[in-house]
Amino acid sequence: MSFNLTILGCHSPPPKLNRNNSSQILEINNNLFLIDCAENTQVNLRKYNFGFQKIHSIFISHLHGDHYLGIFGLIFSMHLLGRKKKLNIYAPNKLKELIDLSHKLSFTSLNFQINFIPLNFAEKSTLYEDEKLIISSFPLKHSISCCGFVFKEKIKPRKINRKMTDYYEIPKFELNKLKKGYDYLMENGSILKNFDLTLNPNKSFSYAYCSDTLFFPKVTEFFNDIDLLYHEATFLDIDKKIAKKTFHSTSKEAARIADITNSKNLLIGHFSSRYKSTDNFLKESKMIFKNSKLAYDGLKIDFSFFLK
Repeated sequence: MSFNLTILGCHSPPPKLNRNNSSQILEINNNLFLIDCAENTQVNLRKYNFGFQKIHSIFISHLHGDHYLGIFGLIFSMHLLGRKKKLNIYAPNKLKELIDLSHKLSFTSLNFQINFIPLNFAEKSTLYEDEKLIISSFPLKHSISCCGFVFKEKIKPRKINRKMTDYYEIPKFELNKLKKGYDYLMENGSILKNFDLTLNPNKSFSYAYCSDTLFFPKVTEFFNDIDLLYHEATFLDIDKKIAKKTFHSTSKEAARIADITNSKNLLIGHFSSRYKSTDNFLKESKMIFKNSKLAYDGLKIDFSFFLK
């Protein structure tokens, strides 16, 4: 079972040689979820050894170029490489028009189907759900319509205590019921409590992505108790007036969001090009939220190790 995050880019526009614009890969149980897709995303996918064809879904937070311009080239590369598997794209509705127009003007007929799901910018919405995972979107407060995303594993099955199930000679066909939390009824009518026959399940992980946004305390209505929160921190506190004017956040404001949402860890990114160093971003963030970390291209976080 895996839950890993890789930063492909985390800089505000324009991109630099060693700092690309917003894009991340979240790997959950061998499924790849691409979050935002700036230019050069497909190059960094290759650089960090992610196969294009393994991408399950793409999530685009909003239609500013540093968050979506790479999707056209990525889709075309998937086509050239012979992709057949359906691709889910969760994005603002206008992106579908842009993708369709691009294919129309280039006389491109894709080998694979795109399942396009428009985002809801008015309220929290469930985008995807299976037996193990639920993915939601929620509105942010930016200069154009913008969403954040929450990826949350469901509670995992309890683990069988083999020593106890062997001792009581519990048949194998009953083990799935024990994993789901049921007690066991003995032939003599006595009941063995599930707690005595199983062990606690492996931890379920959660990740929230707050793309471009003003300081927006209302996000507490959308997520809490997240293992890792990524939040934009475009400006330092000295430039908080510029942050407000441009509908962005400062490093201190990102830290406040982590604090009020009871997040366990904070990852900040989307740093403005006006600063030569990112060191002060971390200093300011840690003043408010100790468990802060700087994002950088190539950063890999294995949740099972990072959150021990």
